[in-house]
Amino acid sequence: MTFPSFPTSSVRGASSVREAFPVRETSSLRDAFAILAGLGGPFLAALLLLPLRASVTHTNLALLLVVVVVAVSALGNRFAGALAALSAAAWFDFFHTEPYQSFHIQGRADVETAVLLLVVGLVVSQLAARGRTLGRAALADASHLERLHGVTRLARHSTDADEVVQRVRRELVDVLDLQACRFVHGASTGDPARLEPDGSVTVPGWIWDLERQGWPYEEIELPAVVHGRSRGRYVLTPAPGAVPPPLEARLVAVDLAVQAAAALDGAPAPGAVRP
Repeated sequence: MTFPSFPTSSVRGASSVREAFPVRETSSLRDAFAILAGLGGPFLAALLLLPLRASVTHTNLALLLVVVVVAVSALGNRFAGALAALSAAAWFDFFHTEPYQSFHIQGRADVETAVLLLVVGLVVSQLAARGRTLGRAALADASHLERLHGVTRLARHSTDADEVVQRVRRELVDVLDLQACRFVHGASTGDPARLEPDGSVTVPGWIWDLERQGWPYEEIELPAVVHGRSRGRYVLTPAPGAVPPPLEARLVAVDLAVQAAAALDGAPAPGAVRP
């Protein structure tokens, strides 16, 4: 039985990780900004609402602070939203309940309003973060469908199979977030790691849990097979330390490879997406 070698963490330099994850860096900056907004946003809002303290009910003031919690949650993540909810409840207590400028509450109604503000803020923050996640998933699905449509149209109308092969290669780099990808004609040599038709990854002599272990520390082959005939393979090189894409993206990669194989085979791919 053979076991894949695992490089030490020193192999992955910080600069390489930054180069490989520009999108993740942007996301981290946005989350950091959201956390700052979660801390400071409710404070500023409670401060700006001070002139309305005598003319607006405490319940309505609390609802206005919930709007800030929703905005922070939509911008950041669940943690930022929860932090905003806690901050909103604290500053509502400090500025808008008697005794003022104190975190002590005397009136029972004010206690109930503060507690409800906290609970509603926490719930809304989770719902907003969940909505963001679903929105990203919907955008990803639309992007995958567009990729398949584009490659299928090209495969149907192009007379140059290599054009389709190269188009699929570029799409694979994007959909799998790869460092590099190349197409190789002919059968595999040796026992490489392989991206299977069901989206899993197999490594000879090893039970590989992609979600837990990440990409194998070696090149991975994606066979280009149509009608049971192999027309070559894509050799995938993941970025150092890259997180494997979700199953949906890996299945799209398999379908893209089928389109390339169909172009090389001169036959329509089974289940091809029609334009």
